[in-house]
Amino acid sequence: MSDISQDLEQAIQSLITEGKEPSVALIKSRLTSPLPMPLIIKALQAWKKNAKVPKIEKTSPTFTTEQRIAQLEQQVATLTARLTALESKD
Repeated sequence: MSDISQDLEQAIQSLITEGKEPSVALIKSRLTSPLPMPLIIKALQAWKKNAKVPKIEKTSPTFTTEQRIAQLEQQVATLTARLTALESKD
């Protein structure tokens, strides 16, 4: 998990410093990494209400058991194919 609130806060502050009214599009253009629009909207709404960006953390997606099994099966198939190719070179 990484805290992205600081990145949002910096984007908003840079806009204010330039005398611009923060908007979703302007904030999005100032971010160093892409964020989903709902997070940007939430941060902008909170900033307009309290002059503060709420703490927002970016988490890695969680997979269902079926998704994890499918991913592992694909990985095993790929590794098996690579192993077969390596063994055939001998």
